[in-house]
Amino acid sequence: MHQRRALVLFSGGQDSTTCLAQALTRYAHVETLGFDYGQRHRVELEQRQAVLGALRARFAGWSARLGDDHLIDLAVLGQISDTSLTRDVAFAMERSGLPNSFVPGRNLVFLTFAGALAYRRGLDVIVTGVCETDYSGYPDCRDDTMKAMQLALSLGMDQRFLIDTPLMWIDKADTWRLAHGLGQQADTQGGGDALVQLIVEHTHTCYLGERAVRHDWGYGCGACPACELRAAGWARWQAERGTR
Repeated sequence: MHQRRALVLFSGGQDSTTCLAQALTRYAHVETLGFDYGQRHRVELEQRQAVLGALRARFAGWSARLGDDHLIDLAVLGQISDTSLTRDVAFAMERSGLPNSFVPGRNLVFLTFAGALAYRRGLDVIVTGVCETDYSGYPDCRDDTMKAMQLALSLGMDQRFLIDTPLMWIDKADTWRLAHGLGQQADTQGGGDALVQLIVEHTHTCYLGERAVRHDWGYGCGACPACELRAAGWARWQAERGTR
């Protein structure tokens, strides 16, 4: 285990929960950070606490390394963003080729505030669940963007930061598989299945904030881009498990 201290950008979704589990496996001290930017799926802010509570209760070793949780109000980002994540409009593709769920500058702003908080808290690793393999095409999720932000934050704050992106080159099926492996590593007596079920039951991914409908892979509308990615990854992972 690295003796470094990490800050995980934690939305309460599948990806950020998997990143949090990996950070708790990898780093000596881990804190979490969420953002309220006027998102339609505000229920994710409530689920963050449910996930954190469940992780602490089930995995004692992780609980000992899990520090403070932080929430930053970024309502101004929602006010200047005319997107399907911040307005009651249907999901669609724009002429630019990007989905209208793209919130321009969101991850850039998130990482900047994360860097400022990490600086103040004495944390030198920033962990984020961005991915360039199985995603909606957002340019601020790309590896080049993360490398540029790591350099900018390190130079701008005169402190060497590492931006850790555990999911960058894996798809959603691999993300489910990774979570299972991390849980099993934390507790060989059923920890893998326990972490997967925790993610299914408590995390939130659906862009519409739907938590009345329960699927095998968790709660959601089943039709928005986030649900489709999560469901497809679950199906691939289950199929692969079944053929072994």
